[in-house]
Amino acid sequence: MELIELNAKLRDTRGKGAARKLRRSDAIPAIVYGAKTDPVMLSIKTINFIQIIRKHGSTGLFFNLKIEGDSGKEKTVMLKDMQMDTFGLNYLHVDLHEIDMDKKVTISIPVETIGESPGVKEGGLLQIIRRELDVVCKPVDTPTNIQIDIAGLDVGDSVHVEDIDLDENVEIPHEVNFTIITIVAPTVEEEEIEEEDEFMEEGEAEAAPADEETSEE
Repeated sequence: MELIELNAKLRDTRGKGAARKLRRSDAIPAIVYGAKTDPVMLSIKTINFIQIIRKHGSTGLFFNLKIEGDSGKEKTVMLKDMQMDTFGLNYLHVDLHEIDMDKKVTISIPVETIGESPGVKEGGLLQIIRRELDVVCKPVDTPTNIQIDIAGLDVGDSVHVEDIDLDENVEIPHEVNFTIITIVAPTVEEEEIEEEDEFMEEGEAEAAPADEETSEE
């Protein structure tokens, strides 16, 4: 687990008009809330937040939040949600959740594959069904990512959630043993060949009467 430094300012105004004005000043409206504290409205410099996302990604982020205007008060928080515009170009709002380092939290972790699959080498296609997985653990035990070794996977093989071996302090909550990764047979080329064969058969069928008339003459 890495605690990323994040600076924010208290804000007094709320509403769509105030939020738009804040964004025009290159800041993002934000809020931090927790189980034992009242929600606190904040603003975060857009450039600082963008730099963090570019460097660390957008999943599994924990911050040491320093709030200017609140007597330099610091909070340990996690990124709960962030809203973007329709085109995914601008951040509209950031939700932060204050956490207790001694209590478990639920957080999304990215899935990564390692190794080379024999099935893929033979022409199979790697399909990642779940690119992120929710895990439950204490913040200090949060993995950076979930690595899945595909070196032993042939065409038709799959990896399910119960196949993943994580640290004993990390749990993936699930009721169904769902699929995360699978190697599927290439079907596109076969479909194209079938369509080509059908086209040729139709063409031959259409040409048959003309051939018959020629032979009669």
